[in-house]
Amino acid sequence: MARSVTKLSLLGMLRRSLVHRRARSFSALIAMTVSAGVATALLTLYADLDTKLHKEFRSFGANVVMTAPADKPLAAGVLEKVQRALPADAVAAEFAYAVATTDKGTPVVAAGTDFAAVRRLNSWWQVDAWPAEGDADAAIVGQRAAGFVGDAKALKLAFAGRSIALRSVGRLSTGGDEDSRIYMPLAALTQWTGVAPSVIEVQVPGGAATVEAAIARLKQEFPELQIQPVRQLVEGESKIVDRTHALMYGAVVLIALTVAVSVLATLSASVLERRRDFALMKALGGSQGQLMGMFLLEAVALALAGVAAGFVIGSAAAWAISEGNFHTATLPHLSVLPVVLALNLVIAAMAALFPVRVLRGLQPAALLKGE
Repeated sequence: MARSVTKLSLLGMLRRSLVHRRARSFSALIAMTVSAGVATALLTLYADLDTKLHKEFRSFGANVVMTAPADKPLAAGVLEKVQRALPADAVAAEFAYAVATTDKGTPVVAAGTDFAAVRRLNSWWQVDAWPAEGDADAAIVGQRAAGFVGDAKALKLAFAGRSIALRSVGRLSTGGDEDSRIYMPLAALTQWTGVAPSVIEVQVPGGAATVEAAIARLKQEFPELQIQPVRQLVEGESKIVDRTHALMYGAVVLIALTVAVSVLATLSASVLERRRDFALMKALGGSQGQLMGMFLLEAVALALAGVAAGFVIGSAAAWAISEGNFHTATLPHLSVLPVVLALNLVIAAMAALFPVRVLRGLQPAALLKGE
């Protein structure tokens, strides 16, 4: 009889705590939902973080530069061999340079390249108009180079007594050396000056380890070339990715601790409010284990409800953050659900430790007497 009464009391008190004490239950539920939502959003973003960040870094240009020996051009067919040695998603473009003079007698650097490859390689370049494919006399003029040739669309350049007429179709602005150059199709520059390509710029996607592995492979296959990483870009990418990982982990831990404190305060207040109820249950034969189990069950119920709501909210937040910052959607990952569930259960267990200790110290006789 006492056992059945105790069971009814346990269920009644649990229902009473969650329903009739709505303000405290709702406060704890909000905290658990925030914890689960933040953890879900961060872990969902983390699942695709490396891919998205490396994709963003690809827009910053080449991270490997291959240079021919001094006063020597690249051998014929080197670009094709380089592309075969690199991963399929790597981008490479070759460049040839010559110092020409304008019709005003001002020296200017003329650069020959493949515009289609350069557009993929250096998508960060600010170009108001790219030449059409196959446009043999089209040129892109850098901001500073425009001061040497003027604003006219027709350009006339000379090199070693030979001249060429070009059409300016776009203006280039990078803030670097590119602003002092005039870019034209590689075939046109080579035919005009006889200068062959001497530099290949490469964008290898991936972290520092991937780039270093690609460099080692290139050095083995092309020992005659000078192959160097763009250290600022490679090291900067690696540091940013690592720091972003640390920031996400730190945010999850900080939110978890904050939520644990909030839930602890709520459960502690709930215990203090119901001391007489717990004392009555003990007097009716309720064991210490049953009381502690009921209280832990209340915390677990809030944790499970928080996970259900937080997973939906966090997945939506991850989608919005990814779409807004990387312009690609991050879909929900069910693989993060067990981690989020475990995190909320740990928070619930931590928050229930102090109230459970209070329960163990309750003296039914004294409380029921009003002491």
